[in-house]
Amino acid sequence: MPLIRRALLLLLALVGMAGLLVAPSLLANAQGLASKDRTALLVTIDGAIGPASARYVEQAIQQAQQDSAVELVILRMNTPGGLVDSMREMIASIIASRVPVVGYVAPSGARAASAGTYILYATNIAAMAPGTNVGAATPISLGMPGLGGGEEEKKKDGGKDADELAPADPGKAKAVNDAVAFIRSLAELRGRNVEWAEDAVRKAVSISANEALRLGVIDLIAPDVEALLAGIDGFKVTNGKTEQTLDTKGLIVRAVEPDTLTEILNILTDPNVALILMMIGVYGLIFEFATPGSFGPGIIGAVCLILGLYALNQLPFNYAGLALLLVGIAFMVAEAFTPTFGVLGIGGLVAFVLGAAFLIDSDVPAYQLSWTVIAGTAIASGLMLSLLLGYVWRTLRRPVAGGQMGLVGHTGRVMDWSGNTGHVFVHGERWAAISHDPLQEGQTVTVQSLSGLMLTVAKSQAQSAIQPLQD
Repeated sequence: MPLIRRALLLLLALVGMAGLLVAPSLLANAQGLASKDRTALLVTIDGAIGPASARYVEQAIQQAQQDSAVELVILRMNTPGGLVDSMREMIASIIASRVPVVGYVAPSGARAASAGTYILYATNIAAMAPGTNVGAATPISLGMPGLGGGEEEKKKDGGKDADELAPADPGKAKAVNDAVAFIRSLAELRGRNVEWAEDAVRKAVSISANEALRLGVIDLIAPDVEALLAGIDGFKVTNGKTEQTLDTKGLIVRAVEPDTLTEILNILTDPNVALILMMIGVYGLIFEFATPGSFGPGIIGAVCLILGLYALNQLPFNYAGLALLLVGIAFMVAEAFTPTFGVLGIGGLVAFVLGAAFLIDSDVPAYQLSWTVIAGTAIASGLMLSLLLGYVWRTLRRPVAGGQMGLVGHTGRVMDWSGNTGHVFVHGERWAAISHDPLQEGQTVTVQSLSGLMLTVAKSQAQSAIQPLQD
């Protein structure tokens, strides 16, 4: 056996040494093969811009920079807009990329609205498919043209076009001016139409692909990716201080799929999913505290609550809404442990609904809580609260089954008796008892008091026939 063991160890050592010798050559061959396949990564964004989209684009750009065979990243977009923070993260990744990034609004019928307009302006080359549109980049919460008065402001300013007026609200003016400065800086960075970019924010204008090409908003129109690669061949782009000429002939287009974590993040950052997870988490913990040792509800509740809070942290939430939501949950939990016959529970339910309505601070439809979900969680909470109150009411009306109050007034039967002491059978238990009345075996007695483990009994008022206990 020792000889066989030594032989196996020697064999493993030889295999390991061979692996170390062969691995470098295999790696070199693999890199050589990869370098021959010049590729372009195709990243598709279809839907609202959010944390998952930002992570997806950032990872794709990192992958492109780490793979020497990748010469181009194509960002194909069809988006109505999205969250500002996620948009800025994507733009930061695009500008910092050492690999040229092409923004492509496609397929026909697609759009790059709101946040999509900023992202398109940030790319090295901007392209659109026929039948697409771009623009309407006014922050949604600031409204559309006029931003604060429309006809009323016209009258105040001698008939000027409302679109040329500053917003009446200083907060709105600050936000819109910041958005204008940002898109102007992107236009100047990429050499695109600065005036139209400002109009897209201030006036929420939107234009077709042909108009965008005529105004210098985009660089070309291409019906598909193959036409796009043919059209941008020979384009000069600048990344930082480095200028390069694109050679897109023969590029192999490879689609990049989001990884599992990005898919999970995409699901979690749905505010409706986040709210449901938080509610499952809270009620799971309530059940665990109500029935200690069950573990299942507590584990599921803790995991769901952490995931819900993480998802909420990725979204633009309103602190007042979150405070109301937490107060509502706290009131309902307090109702579970200190019953107030619905006062805390109903108040908590009202606070919960108001908090859920104000929770997400975004006007982007894809990142708003559905009233169906709010109503569903409120109804579920109300039903659970009703069940809880019903259980509490039944518990309070139920007669006491233990201690002195659970014994006094109840009847039992004498098991054995001698003088003033003996044993009686009450509530299925054998008790030591004393009595001032002369008693005998089998006689029915009534419990008068309990002292320690000793009952004081007396003859029952409704005396039944004396029957000896059967052994």
